[in-house]
Amino acid sequence: MITVNNGIKLSKYFWRPSVNRVELKTMRVLGIETSCDETGIAVYDSNGGLLAHDLYSQIGVHAEYGGVVPELASRDHVRKILPLIKKVLSDADTIAKEIDGLAYTSGPGLIGALMVGVCVGRALAYAWQVPAIGIHHMEGHLLAPMLEESPPAFPFIALLVSGGHTQLVEVKGVGIYHILGESLDDAAGEAFDKAAKMLDLDYPGGPAIAELAKKGLAEKFKFPRPMTDRPGLDFSFSGLKTFTLNTIVKYRGDDVLPDDQTSADIACAFEEAVIDTLTIKCLRALEQTGLKRLVVAGGVSANERLREKLTERIHKINGEVFYARHEFCTDNGAMIAYAGCQRLLAGYHEGLAITAKPRWPMDNLMPLAEE
Repeated sequence: MITVNNGIKLSKYFWRPSVNRVELKTMRVLGIETSCDETGIAVYDSNGGLLAHDLYSQIGVHAEYGGVVPELASRDHVRKILPLIKKVLSDADTIAKEIDGLAYTSGPGLIGALMVGVCVGRALAYAWQVPAIGIHHMEGHLLAPMLEESPPAFPFIALLVSGGHTQLVEVKGVGIYHILGESLDDAAGEAFDKAAKMLDLDYPGGPAIAELAKKGLAEKFKFPRPMTDRPGLDFSFSGLKTFTLNTIVKYRGDDVLPDDQTSADIACAFEEAVIDTLTIKCLRALEQTGLKRLVVAGGVSANERLREKLTERIHKINGEVFYARHEFCTDNGAMIAYAGCQRLLAGYHEGLAITAKPRWPMDNLMPLAEE
């Protein structure tokens, strides 16, 4: 333990003596993700790759409420973040003086949850005398496939599909993003959660719907594919949600829910409708831009049926499709550490101000290179 001048005792993992900064060609970055209901910590080295990562999920805390409770999320981040940082540093065989920079999610997300990560990250960077950078949560997701053995090359189309976002983005480089289309109402993951609640399934809804859909008959119901009957790349899932509710009401009889098989058929029809909609829009985006590479990221990208359908359709047009591994589909610290490392190596860093942005347009980010 080390005692600093205010009398507080700190573990060796949280203390770094003041040093003179020099321009570095390599960096070891501590990444912090706290935008919603998962505390993610990672250490990424520009030479050695991902050294360690860990995640604390609050699903058990929020499940009884059927969704994320922001106040509970913030409290759990406060409780878990420092022990998790200490653990990840130990797992990475790294001490504070070996960290060259801090990266933390600045937005978008829940403001209280974001503030926990931003404050801890900014404070550690100040104490360790290293640069720090706030990262856009969706840029982290977009770059998550770069952590795989066969990362995609620029340019590509990215489908960012999660509980809070559904976007199609043309990506020409880190920070060079053009939004082609996005959801006008519910995100795809949010629609999964709401459909699951209608069927009395557990939170989070995506995995629950997918599991029930395996028992369903695909030909039983035909749900609409919203906004695929007109030009454009925007999404809308609120009408599909209403169609699902009306179908449940129609077939439930005197009970609260339809019988088990009918519920499975509805789950199957809902899942297929979402997947077909996403697939049609992705193919349109590739055709519109003339690109052949698709990156799929975000929590919904873990859906196996979505992966099967997209892979099949993209290969038919001689294209390539890339995904992050399942553990990096949902929120995680590794994607933030990686994105932060790229920006810090390029010379970007922030001052001492504490900045959290619950809303943050992705196409406003600074590019690492000229377009």
